[in-house]
Amino acid sequence: MGTVTGTVLSGSNNVFDIECDEEGADASSGPHIRSCTLKSKRLNTDSKYYNPLAPGDRVEVETDELDEQKGQILSLLPRKNKFVRWNVKGRSPQILAANIDNMLLVTTPDEPPFRARFIDRELAQAERQGITPIILVNKYDLPASQDVDFQERLSIWQDIGYRVLRVSAKTGEGMTELASLLQNKLSAFVGQSGVGKSSLVNVLDSACVLRTGSLSQKYGRGTHTTTKGSLLHIHLNESLVDGLSNVYASIIDTPGVRRFVLHDIESNDLALYFREMRPLIGTCTYGMSCTHMSETGCKILEAVYAGAISEDRYDSWKRIAEEIRTGSWSD
Repeated sequence: MGTVTGTVLSGSNNVFDIECDEEGADASSGPHIRSCTLKSKRLNTDSKYYNPLAPGDRVEVETDELDEQKGQILSLLPRKNKFVRWNVKGRSPQILAANIDNMLLVTTPDEPPFRARFIDRELAQAERQGITPIILVNKYDLPASQDVDFQERLSIWQDIGYRVLRVSAKTGEGMTELASLLQNKLSAFVGQSGVGKSSLVNVLDSACVLRTGSLSQKYGRGTHTTTKGSLLHIHLNESLVDGLSNVYASIIDTPGVRRFVLHDIESNDLALYFREMRPLIGTCTYGMSCTHMSETGCKILEAVYAGAISEDRYDSWKRIAEEIRTGSWSD
């Protein structure tokens, strides 16, 4: 019996697949993956979370002397970051991914319908967690991608400093740029059901076949085909990386969500996580007491009237702040 460190690949019901770091392992047979349970019911400070561990977490494992395919998780190693949402059903925060280099917020111009406020919530949560996200627009081949309002919203995000990638898993548009961003990194794909996260992975690595689902005809929403988060190591398609072989990427494919509910953000603090508003907080006539709704001398309202802050983003901020206050979240 000994101890090793490892990375959480996936897990549920307190059983986790751990990719263990072990010297002398046979590289030709791939990494040593153990099915592990928690040695104690609580891990460090993470008892408040819906899930004690998430894909990407680093842990210490006690090996099983009778079964080399099993072990027990002793402790959680410090995280460099984590991306969290509030799990309404579980009534607790849920960690979607940990220790990531890139977080890609996947959306579409249509099929399912484009939801700008859904992305704004994700952006605010990423700012709260100190993670710089990338907006990944899949299905860019659809006619709706040329809609003026849709393009204007993408431009607004770009103008305030967010990177926007436009891709199509169907036509291959933008996939070379995406592969370049992902190579030799750990990246998480986050988004609502039906935006094509699994389809993107299937194109990036033609040998990796993830189940994909059709949209619900009644509501135009995606069906849940990824039921739990999984960390995948993929061999990037040579056609996407200048013909190079053995170029790898690690991707956390998270379950699709229909409602993204913010965690650990109060309505009065929300403007801190809208990056175009943050520099103006505290400069209003009423200082930190300003609600940014109607006060004379509000610098945020002045910026909206002057066009320095878009009306769409300001309206989104107001709506999300109201959702936080009332606890009533839209789809």
